[in-house]
Parts: sequence; structure tokens; C-alpha cells
Amino acid sequence: MNRKIANIICFGLPLPMLVISLFIGSSAQVNVFDYLPLLYKKLADGIMNVDEAAQYEMISNILFNVRMPRILLTFLVGAALSTSGGVLQGIFRNPLVDSYILGISSGAAFGASLAIVYSLSFVNVYAFVGGSIAVVLTYMIAGSHKQISTVSIILSGMIISGVFMALLTMVQYISNPYKLQAIVQWAMGNLHAASWIELKQAFLPILICLIIVFVYRWRINLLALGDDAAKSVGVNPAFDKLILIICATLMTTTTVAVAGIISFYGLFLPHIVRMLLGSDNSKSIPGNIFLGGSFLLLIDNLSRALFVFEVPIGIFTTILGGAFFVFLMRKNKLNWN
Repeated sequence: MNRKIANIICFGLPLPMLVISLFIGSSAQVNVFDYLPLLYKKLADGIMNVDEAAQYEMISNILFNVRMPRILLTFLVGAALSTSGGVLQGIFRNPLVDSYILGISSGAAFGASLAIVYSLSFVNVYAFVGGSIAVVLTYMIAGSHKQISTVSIILSGMIISGVFMALLTMVQYISNPYKLQAIVQWAMGNLHAASWIELKQAFLPILICLIIVFVYRWRINLLALGDDAAKSVGVNPAFDKLILIICATLMTTTTVAVAGIISFYGLFLPHIVRMLLGSDNSKSIPGNIFLGGSFLLLIDNLSRALFVFEVPIGIFTTILGGAFFVFLMRKNKLNWN
């Protein structure tokens, strides 16, 4: 693909998608053609009749108190999952790795579900602890002396993910019916309850991690070449991997705490970015941030608009991720040179 077109897709899509998403939803009363004349009147002279003032207040409330926090949270979650997937694929030198396959999402879901069932505060903390335990166990099981093979990482991650999903099912089994319904809906990956509170909880940890990963983006290229190559240019691979794994884990667990399990998104989106921008992480990491947020917004818009009922976004990403995974395997287009 032409590099200019690829840059437009990755970096020019977020702003239009954010604006368009404001006017997509179940309420037919929120129409851009109704809102813009009212907004013009409000800004120009502020003179409205009673009906116009009531309509303006209603539309503004839906846009900025219902849809805006959901749109911003969706963009933030998409950027976090896509970036964490790109980071993990780079440092593990494995194009089939993401936070779901490594068990981070399942571990975080188990930790967060315990906090929900027992009405504990700081759900993010329990999600982070669960995700951290999962990635440590995956790394320990996959390790064989000083080398970790691609197959062992995938297999151990699938095992750990399965174990934590079983534990999550057990938590659902022992919970009361009211909390069970909340956990089931949340575990499918759902943004219908997004609010400014959830956005405030997720904003700071994800933003800090995105900044750190952006600063470290050129080091991921060195880590992808192997520890010996990284050491030869003065990079401490163990320390850099630790920092990047902590950032990827914190981003993933934060998204799980506020949006549930959004499966496979961190697997297929980094591949799309590499197909557009190439495998240079100094370019693909910013691409993951911007295209990751925009594409999840697109999926969320489809989940809200395709049917009369809202489909959990995790269902869409699982179907897309599974189909894309099969496509990559059969066509051998991993773009991991």
C-alpha cells in the first residue's frame, strides 16, 4: 500500500471517527442536522425558545454525558490493547502473542471478578495482580534454561489462560444471581456502562504506559533481534523487557477492569498496523496507538448500530480476531521480517 495512504489511515482516522461516533447510537433524537443549528444559535446570540432550549439541553446531555465518555474510553481501551499486543509480540519475538494468549486478560478478569463478588475497592489493583501472576506463570512454564521457544510461550499461555478462565467460572458459580449477571456481561467485553468515572480510572495508568512505550519504541526493535544483539549496542534487555512487560500488563489489566475481556484485539490489530506501516516499531507503535483506538471505535459503533439490541464488543473482536488469525496462518502473511 502507498505509504501516504497508510499514514492517512493510521493517523488521520482518529479525529473524524471521534466526531462521527458522537452521532451514532440508539437515540434517534440526536441528529447532527438538528444539533448544529441549535449550537449555532447558542453560540451566536444565545436566544432560544423554550422547546429549542429543552431540545438543546437533551441532545447536549446525551452527547457529552452518555456518548462522549464511552467514545473516549473506547478509544483509550483500543489504543492500550493494540499497543500492548505490539509490545509483547516485539519483545517475545513472536507474532502470535497478545495479552489474551499469554493469559494476562484471563488473570486480570479473575482478579477483578473476585473484587466484584466481595465488593472490594480498587478493582484495577486486583486485576493488575491477577494479570501479573498470569504472565509470570506463563513465562516460568515456557522457560527452558535461558531460551524460550515460540511454541512453548503459546502453549503455556493457553494453559494459564484456560486455568484462570476456569477459576473465573468458579467465581461465577459461587456468586449470587445479581453479581453473576454483572460478571457475565462484563466478562464478554462490554462498554455500555462507560461513564466519566471509568474514564478517570483508566486514563492515567494507560496514558503513562503509552508514553513510556512510545519513548521505548526504538528499543523494541533491538529486543526483537535477540538479547545478544541488544547487549552489543549497550541495551540492558532484561531491564527493558521488565519495563515493557509491566506497561503491557498494566494497560491490559486496566482495560479489563473497566471494559471486561476484549479478546484477540491485541493479536490482529498490530498485524494490520505492520501491514500498513512496516515492522519498524518506531513507526508501528504510534500506529498502534492511533489506529488501535480508531478501529475499536468503529467496532463499537457497529455493535451499537447493526441490531436493535447492543452486542458486546468482545464478541465482535473474538470473531474478527479468530478469522484474521486463520487468514494469517493460511496465507503466511505475518509480516515479521
